[in-house]
Parts: sequence; C-alpha cells; structure tokens
Amino acid sequence: MAGEPHAPDREAVHEQPVDGFGTVRILPLDPRADLDVVHGWVSGERASFWGMNGMTRQQVGEIYAHMDTLDTHHAFLLVKDGEPAALLQTYEPEADRVSECYPVEPGDLGVHLLLAPAGPGGARPGWTSGLLTAVVAYVFTVLGRRRIVVDPDERNTKATARFLRQGFVPGPAVVLPEIDLPDVYLPEKRAHLAFLDRERTVGN
Repeated sequence: MAGEPHAPDREAVHEQPVDGFGTVRILPLDPRADLDVVHGWVSGERASFWGMNGMTRQQVGEIYAHMDTLDTHHAFLLVKDGEPAALLQTYEPEADRVSECYPVEPGDLGVHLLLAPAGPGGARPGWTSGLLTAVVAYVFTVLGRRRIVVDPDERNTKATARFLRQGFVPGPAVVLPEIDLPDVYLPEKRAHLAFLDRERTVGN
C-alpha cells in the first residue's frame, strides 16, 4: 500500500508527466532527509558499480553533504508518483576525472543514474526509459545543455544497454584514473562512455 508522497513540499527543479508511465519530479537531494532512502540503495550488492558498498549511513551522508557544497557536482532524487525512484547525479565534465579520457565540449553535462530496487513486484518494463525521459528533458530543456555524457562501468552491461536503448551513441572504452584527495577517494574505473546529443532528441 502506498504511503505519503515523498517530500511533497520540496520544490522540484523539474516535473514532467511521462505518457504511460507517470509523473516524475526531480528534487534536489537533501543529504539528511533522504539519507535512509539513499543509503539503502547505494549499500546494496545490486549497486556495487556505484562504489559505496559497505559504507555506513554516516559515511554516505558525509559524501552527499560534501557534494551539496560543490558548484560542479549535484545530486537529485527522482520521485515517480510520490515514490522515490532513482538517484541522479550530474557533474561538469571539465571538473571531473572523465575530462582526462575524452575531449570535453561546451555544453556537455555528465550524468550518473542509480535506479531504486524493483521491490516485491519484480521487473518494471519501461521504468528506465520513463525516468530517463524526464532526466533528458531536464538537462536539455531546463539546463539548456547540448550533450549528455555517461560513463558506466565496463562490467555493468545492463546500464550500458539501457542508455543505448534510450538513443545514446556508444563512445570509447576508457580508464578513469584513481582520485586520492582529502575529501574524496575514487579507485581507478574502467568504463564505456556514451553520448546523447540534444539534436537527436529535441531538434535544433
């Protein structure tokens, strides 16, 4: 049975009805209010490619509290018909290690997307497509960007296939370098880049 809508009073950066799917709201992530939801998602084995397996609730909260202070990296909660549905992160590629792996162009925006677990009902046909439809509209229409860049782990073939079904064009296989800074540590990552140009979705 559905409970109360998640964060109904929080202002969305984008809200979109998706035909045959439902209404998707993209909310700025609240590192405190959303922590239980997010920690449950990122700490599960199914989210191993997200890189937070084994982290405590406090550690996950600290990461997203730090991200909330940045101008180049942002986190959002996607809510479908009142229920938390996915974690979205966007980033400026020139401020990210991916910039060492491809020639960044003006108007590029990097995107990471982690879907909520399927739950008792099992597989949800059209779920990824519906959520990505709202994300793409936000990036291209609201933010006015020209191209979306994704860098799924090379082992995460399901994620790569989802992006390609949505119209992304495959790019090169790359190795994202290790990052070891006081505020963040990221191990080396082998990834497959993919790109979606605005012209392929909304025209010139």
